[in-house]
Amino acid sequence: MVTTICLSFDEMWEKIMACDRKYDGLFYTAVKTTKIYCRPSCRSRKPKKMNVAFYFDINEVEQAGFRACKRCQPEVEHSPHIGLVRTTISFLVNHYRQQLALQDIADHAGISPYYLERVFKQEIDETPRTYLEKIRVDKAAYLLTSTDRTNLEICYDVGFQSPSNFYRVFRRLKNCSPSEYRNLDKGMES
Repeated sequence: MVTTICLSFDEMWEKIMACDRKYDGLFYTAVKTTKIYCRPSCRSRKPKKMNVAFYFDINEVEQAGFRACKRCQPEVEHSPHIGLVRTTISFLVNHYRQQLALQDIADHAGISPYYLERVFKQEIDETPRTYLEKIRVDKAAYLLTSTDRTNLEICYDVGFQSPSNFYRVFRRLKNCSPSEYRNLDKGMES
């Protein structure tokens, strides 16, 4: 079963530029000029943005005529728990706006909250809650730089329940406030 995640082209581009291994297996980067596909975490030289296509299914990317990268080996499963982790991450990416407790996430995965948290932390070095916070902050950062919506509107739109928590988590993950982040981006465009 393939679960499509709700990320824009630019958001997926940001993930491959950051070599974000948390999205491995959720989508694949196909380079049109070389006919090679990679994991988002691949450390190979980055292609030009115009030469990239994204696929959510490994079979689909291979049917389109791309071959697996020899460096990152996207066709190889690295852990027996990777399916569980991918299912959980897909659920978090697709439901980040909702108020989610660990029990809700575990219910979706069909396992106990304790086991989910243990396996998730073992595989990607963080808890589902901290991972969800990162998704929300990434979405907020994207909205801050691509829309004129207020910080408060963005706070609630990305699933934070209180502005104080939003500002605290945003500052912890981005080392600046949402307003400073928006202004930094505008400063780069000038």
